[in-house]
Amino acid sequence: MAFTIASRLKEITDQLELPFIFKGSYRKANRSRLDSFTGIGDEKAMTILSDIRKTLKIPVTTDIHSVPEAAIAAQHVDILQIPAFLCRQTDLLVAAAKTGKVVNIKKGQFLNPDAMQFARQKVIDSGNNQVILTERGTTMGYQDLVVDFRGIPLMQRFGSSVCLDCTHALQRPNQSSGVTGGQPLLIETIAKAGIAAGVDGIFLETHPDPASAKSDGANMLPLEEMESLLVKLMRIRTAIAE
Repeated sequence: MAFTIASRLKEITDQLELPFIFKGSYRKANRSRLDSFTGIGDEKAMTILSDIRKTLKIPVTTDIHSVPEAAIAAQHVDILQIPAFLCRQTDLLVAAAKTGKVVNIKKGQFLNPDAMQFARQKVIDSGNNQVILTERGTTMGYQDLVVDFRGIPLMQRFGSSVCLDCTHALQRPNQSSGVTGGQPLLIETIAKAGIAAGVDGIFLETHPDPASAKSDGANMLPLEEMESLLVKLMRIRTAIAE
């Protein structure tokens, strides 16, 4: 499955001449219920990510959740992603920084954009200035998120590239079923608005059949719709650059 998705995305982005980084989680650590799918085993999953990186010759990123994982995951990927819920964990940020890899910090759903300067500074003060900040929505009540597009230029002021997670930003967390919901019909809206606001990159979850995805299927873009969306986003990017 990972190779199928990565290969198709590489075809699309090569054709459109877009920079592409493949994201895959070797373990889904933040799940609503104990019986939710978490993975196929860390070592097996990391090997798959490493094989994709080598075979397709594309950069790869994954999440890490604890200090020991930083050095382990760094052997297999190019970028270490800090989950939003863990963006204030000093030891985790320092461990990621010390690997020398690019560190992508997802903004906590509970933080305002200005607060991300301190998470970024922890990585820089640890000897690594390769930092990306990712907007992924802000908690709105108990079961919804909202994207404040003012956060994009605010975080860009710190000197790091800012990415917009267009799919996690549409999650509907804490549902009574114990399974996170989503609003995938709004992915295009969020992505277009982000490009118009000048974001440096976008993060999109995709799957050939979101309904059968093991996690986050409720807010995924069907793989067959990816090329069309990227073409539209490129047109907006070109327009705002004129």
